[in-house]
Amino acid sequence: MRWWSLANLVSNAGTWMQLTVQNLLVLQITGSAAATGLSLAVQAGPGLLLGVAGGAMVDRWPRKTTAAVSQTVLGAVAFSTAALLAFDMLDMPVLLALAAVTGIVSTIDGPATALLGNDLVPARDIPSAIALGSMVHSAGRLIGTALAAVAVGVFGTAAAYVANGASFLFVAAVIPFLRPAAHAARKVTAQATAPAAGGRKKADDASRARNREGLTYFMGRPRLMALAAITGLSSMFGRNYQLTLAVLVTGPLHADESDFGTISTVLAVGGIAGAVIAGRMQNPSVRLVGALAAAGALLQVAAGLSPGLVVLALLVIPMAVVESVSDTAGATVLQTDPLPEMRGRVLGVWRSASTGWGLVGPPLLGLLLEIAGARGALVSGGLLIAGGITVGALYHRGRGRRGAPRPLAAPAAPVPLLLEAGRTA
Repeated sequence: MRWWSLANLVSNAGTWMQLTVQNLLVLQITGSAAATGLSLAVQAGPGLLLGVAGGAMVDRWPRKTTAAVSQTVLGAVAFSTAALLAFDMLDMPVLLALAAVTGIVSTIDGPATALLGNDLVPARDIPSAIALGSMVHSAGRLIGTALAAVAVGVFGTAAAYVANGASFLFVAAVIPFLRPAAHAARKVTAQATAPAAGGRKKADDASRARNREGLTYFMGRPRLMALAAITGLSSMFGRNYQLTLAVLVTGPLHADESDFGTISTVLAVGGIAGAVIAGRMQNPSVRLVGALAAAGALLQVAAGLSPGLVVLALLVIPMAVVESVSDTAGATVLQTDPLPEMRGRVLGVWRSASTGWGLVGPPLLGLLLEIAGARGALVSGGLLIAGGITVGALYHRGRGRRGAPRPLAAPAAPVPLLLEAGRTA
């Protein structure tokens, strides 16, 4: 697990190096902000359309091999982009094609690497492992963003893609040496290993059946549906602090970009602190996720009403902590609630759903910013999240009371229970 965490730190730093320069690269090539949005949509699109299929493949294929191959392919894409950029051969169609390949491979890589990390620790330590992953992600973001400025300034834009490609290969090199914990010994069934009898048609039918099984299983689990509702609502009307807080800082608070950089740093540090706290959770519930999400929404409301930069910075710390703990608790439920043989498909369904609200959220929030301004967007968004979670909780509680069995009336006289020799009742 220590090796896996180191590999993920390197990988996250490389990813954030690339993300830091990616939008600037598209602007340099096309000069169009719309093209930047198109490239992001092309990369996210496969997650929406193929997430369920990718999760089904992860359930069927050997996890370590799947993760190693997907990481190697993503590294090859990053190196190819760097080479094309260095030789001035990168144009918009090629860039979109590379973005599409990245999106397709990520539909398999995401569930495979997430579940592989859980396989490395005893079952009781999975919440801590997920919290550690969250902390590594936040630390990698800080490191990668800082390194990107240095690398691009000294070596040029292609250096960020070279660094990201090398980080993928480092992860792929570590994977063969990982030793899964005892609980993760997977029983490979004949159905998963043997080719389907009857040719390609039966294989295609079996693949579609696995995809349907994942979606049906997900929708039949109230805990997972409630988790999706809470997370989707929070993602669409909150969480996009790089947009809402940037507008708040540079608008109503009359500060500049460097002040927003400070707020972003505070957010990242708060996220790391939240991951450390979340590492102590043993058995988080959807109810806890909802309570934390509602608390974060109310803090968002307070942030929208903050009179100055100092008050905003003080509010941002608990916002980031609560968000990090909530995310870790939700990820733990998502990755431990399903049956082991269904977890890849559940993560695939989740990827499709999260891509959907990830695509809908920014335009919706942008419209809210246009209508209500920065303060109005933060306040109304926070109230919508907290109100929606409260209504959902009250509905669930009322439904539970209606569905509870009524107590049976006591008999007029006690009925003796006779136990004959050799029989039990």
